[in-house]
Amino acid sequence: MTEQTDDPGSLRIGEGKAFRPYKHVPVMLGEVLEAFESLEEGLFVDATVGGGGHAQALLEQRPNRFLIGLDRDPNAVQATKERLHNFGERIKVVQARFDQIARVLDSDDRELTGALFDLGVSSHQLDTPYRGFSHRHDAPLDMRMDPNEDLNASIVVNSYTEDELAWLLRTNADERFARRIAKSIVAQRPISSTTELAELVRESVPAPARRTGKHPARRTFQAIRIAVNDELEQIELALKQTIERLRPGGRIVVLSYHSGEDKIVKQVLREAADGVCECPSTLPCICDSEPNVKLLRRKVVRPTAEEIEANPRAASARFRAAERLSVSEL
Repeated sequence: MTEQTDDPGSLRIGEGKAFRPYKHVPVMLGEVLEAFESLEEGLFVDATVGGGGHAQALLEQRPNRFLIGLDRDPNAVQATKERLHNFGERIKVVQARFDQIARVLDSDDRELTGALFDLGVSSHQLDTPYRGFSHRHDAPLDMRMDPNEDLNASIVVNSYTEDELAWLLRTNADERFARRIAKSIVAQRPISSTTELAELVRESVPAPARRTGKHPARRTFQAIRIAVNDELEQIELALKQTIERLRPGGRIVVLSYHSGEDKIVKQVLREAADGVCECPSTLPCICDSEPNVKLLRRKVVRPTAEEIEANPRAASARFRAAERLSVSEL
C-alpha cells in the first residue's frame, strides 16, 4: 500500500490535529490494470483501498464496473469517499478489516468479478507524525491503522517479554539482531516515543550495521506495526474467502511488500492453483482437492526501474495474480 502524499487535496485527521494531504499514488498500476483489462463489467473489491488510487483507476478503466472499497483506517475511508464521490452508486466504501471481506461481499447480491489486495502500510500513515508509524518522526508509540483498536505499539514495546519481542522481530521482519534488540528494549523500559525506540535500536546493533543501508530501526518498526495490526494473520483467510466468491473468469491481484506477506500470498495462490488434499492417506479423499484458479504469472513480478525511480517506496512491491477457473476447466 506504499504511496506518496504530495497532493493539494486534504483530509482532516483527528480533533485538534494538523492534517496532511492524502494522495494515493498506486503502486504497479500498469500491471494491475493489465490484469483486469479483459473484465469489462461487474463487481470489484479493493480490499485495502487506502487513498483510492487503484480504485479510481479501475473505475475509470471500464464504465460498467462497480467497486466496494475496504479499509480499516477511518481516515482512508473518508479520503476515498471524498475522492471518488463523483462515481456515485458505482462506488461503496466500508470501514472494515480485509479479513471481514466475506461479510461485506455477502451483503451484495452481485457476483465478484475482480479483487485487489494492496497490503502493508501506506505512506500517509508513515508520514503522519502523530500516528507513530515511523522512526523518522518524534511521536508517541502508536502504529494503529484503526485508532479505535485497543492494542498499540506502546503496549507491545513495554509489556511483551524478551522472548515475545525477539520472536516477532524475527518473524515479522527477518531481523538479524532480534535478541539483542529485544534485550535492550526490556532493559530500557518504559519507552514512550518513536525516536527513543529508534535510538535504542540503533545503539543495540553492531556498529558496522549502523553504517550500511537504511536506518537499523526500520525492521523493528515494521515488526511491531505488523504485530499491532495483526496483519499477517488476516491474509490467508481473506484471500481464501475472496477466491471462493470470484465468478468463473474473475481475477485476484495481490501486492505485497515484504517476505512474510509474500510467502503467505504465494502459498495460498499456489495451493488454489494446484489443489491440496488434506485427507489422511489411509482414507478415501472426501475433500475438494481440485484446483480452482490458474496463476496468471508463475513467478513474482517486481516494479520497473522507472517506477522505483519515481516512487522509491515501491521498490519492495511484489505482484501476484490468479484467475478463477470455470467448471469446464476443472
